[in-house]
Amino acid sequence: MKSKTIFRGLCALTAAAAFAACGAGTIEGEWVEPVPGMEGQVQGVKLEPGGRASSVDMATLQYEAWERQGDRLILSGRSIGNGQAIAFTDTLTIEKLTGTELILSKEGRTVNYRKR
Repeated sequence: MKSKTIFRGLCALTAAAAFAACGAGTIEGEWVEPVPGMEGQVQGVKLEPGGRASSVDMATLQYEAWERQGDRLILSGRSIGNGQAIAFTDTLTIEKLTGTELILSKEGRTVNYRKR
């Protein structure tokens, strides 16, 4: 009887961990970081279903699309400045992804996003 209770407890714990892991791996959502030197202001990216992306409070960097390939996040869009719009594609490494935190890195630079 005691072993059945332990087994049921382990099954419930395993199911809960699997459910939590599925939620933790979701990259879709609105991710923001503080704007350096501007207390209380944030900027970031919104990753929408179907690979559509948009910028959050960034007028000169317009995200348009995203794709995840393993531990890589590929963002593309247009950089706008001085009357020009230059297309870009940026490949970043996903260092950490939880339900509330996304840490990306590229060439020694790390960005810590929080889900909004």
